[in-house]
Amino acid sequence: MKKVWICGIIMVICIVAAVLLRGPMDNADIDYTEVKVQVVSSETKETDIKVGNSRSTMTTYDIVVSYQGQNYDLKNAHDSYSYRKGATVTAYLSNGKMYANVEGVQTSTPVATAYFVALIGSFVMFFITICLWANAAQQKRRG
Repeated sequence: MKKVWICGIIMVICIVAAVLLRGPMDNADIDYTEVKVQVVSSETKETDIKVGNSRSTMTTYDIVVSYQGQNYDLKNAHDSYSYRKGATVTAYLSNGKMYANVEGVQTSTPVATAYFVALIGSFVMFFITICLWANAAQQKRRG
């Protein structure tokens, strides 16, 4: 039962951290430059994922853009048809990386990373706590 309490406390700490970090993530002062880039290549890749008896397809977009003679992998693109080879599009340069939109820049900040770690940690600890709690209840009934 001690493990259940410890995991529950960690879960609550993760939830509180996620709630407290959401505001600073949304209000973070992000540094980026809006630039016009030329699309060098644009490719949609689909990968089949099999989990147990179910199959799913994961789609990724590999887009390379050129800005001032240097090629960048475009991050946070949501499609490839908007980025046809040779087209000039707007992108956002931040810390040596090129993003498809401002949200991509915003979610790459350290506070956003901490927020997502706390959020994922909350879910993971919730499931671990529930499993340990069910196991402890089952052992209590037996013994």
